[in-house]
Amino acid sequence: MRRAIELAKKGEGFTSPNPMVGAVIVKDGRIIGEGYHERYGGLHAERNALASVTESPKGAVIYVTLEPCCHYGKQPPCVDAILEAGIARVVTGSDDPNPLVAGKGFKKLIEHGVEVTTHVEKEACDALNPVFFHYIQTGLPYVAMKYAMTMDGKIAAYTGQSKWITGEEARAFVQKLRHRYTGIMAGAGTVLADDPRLTCRIPGARQPVRIICDTRLRIPSDANVVETAKEIPTILATCQADPDRIRPFEEKGCQVLTLPEEDGHVDLRALMRELGKRQIDSILLEGGGTLNWSALKSGIVQKVYCFTAPKLFGGADAGTPVEGRGVASPGEAFPLTHLKVTQVGEDLLIEGEVDTDVYRNC
Repeated sequence: MRRAIELAKKGEGFTSPNPMVGAVIVKDGRIIGEGYHERYGGLHAERNALASVTESPKGAVIYVTLEPCCHYGKQPPCVDAILEAGIARVVTGSDDPNPLVAGKGFKKLIEHGVEVTTHVEKEACDALNPVFFHYIQTGLPYVAMKYAMTMDGKIAAYTGQSKWITGEEARAFVQKLRHRYTGIMAGAGTVLADDPRLTCRIPGARQPVRIICDTRLRIPSDANVVETAKEIPTILATCQADPDRIRPFEEKGCQVLTLPEEDGHVDLRALMRELGKRQIDSILLEGGGTLNWSALKSGIVQKVYCFTAPKLFGGADAGTPVEGRGVASPGEAFPLTHLKVTQVGEDLLIEGEVDTDVYRNC
């Protein structure tokens, strides 16, 4: 199963909105085939593994990180391929919450005499697909907030300058995150201040869909994200409905979503619903303090990546990762769970999941 998990990770960034899945076929104590879901629309892990076998898989055991599918999508059901191959036992890690599967794959295998063992290395298998699990159950993108700050909590100097807070290794890690997530979201303030391209610079990587939250449509029509919109999908989320203001952006290839207003800003919950309909299953939020606060307050954030550099900026007016009004007391804070701390070059990366109970109680 650990080998299947390693294989599954090779599909990172290419399989969405499908899950990452790996499979290993074992016969008489020997691996005779293995595979993984390589990209959306391609063969699933089980079929790739079966296609690679070095001898007949009849009577063999297949280890799969996720419950085999039993419905027709881009590919036919994997349970049918398993049964046709004569596999005697199926060992899985994660259950599939997709209503089209959700135990039906196991049921069909058992009905046809296949032995089924579940929840092997379940925690590690589940860790492969938090995005898929969230999206398939809610229809909404999984949102990960990312920011880089100094040890005194600043994301920019008092002059507004922010390049570079972290070192090269941390910046390279961010490129991997941009490859991993389907969309990348920033606010108009970030575009006005830095004019970024918001692209993934890893050769051969999938480019994330760029989503710019611009309540009043303030960004210039010659901004980098606009000028390259015909090459890389770009969505402008705004409350602006004037067709004359919108037209220049659409002519350059941007998709403009006119959305309701919430507390003076784009209604982020409405935006998530629209993005979910477009099969954008995950978003890396690279916003400034204002957008980050709005995202937290709206209840759309599931994960936080905090890069912390070993330096101090100081400055009462220097920017911080989460601004806005903030909470009234420590007891109202947004707690983070499942913390993980990693050294990335000279910087520290702290990862945490936003406690969803906080959102339910809002």
